[in-house]
Amino acid sequence: MKKIIIALFFVLFATSAFSYSCPMLWGEVDELLKTAGDNGKTAAQIDEIKQLREKGKKAHDEGSHEMSEIFLKKALKILKS
Repeated sequence: MKKIIIALFFVLFATSAFSYSCPMLWGEVDELLKTAGDNGKTAAQIDEIKQLREKGKKAHDEGSHEMSEIFLKKALKILKS
């Protein structure tokens, strides 16, 4: 019984710790945004990326991690294209 409880404890906490990567995504957006102008992004694209980043952060803060990741991944797609 003790082993089952310990295993259950690790499963529950391991999945919650790695379930969302919002902060890592917006950190990557922030890093790529620093050189976006130098990498050929227009002012309109940079504004769109900033708006997507803010929407992603807001969604994360409100607990909607899936939407946060959608916004942030869209911003990264623009940055990396």
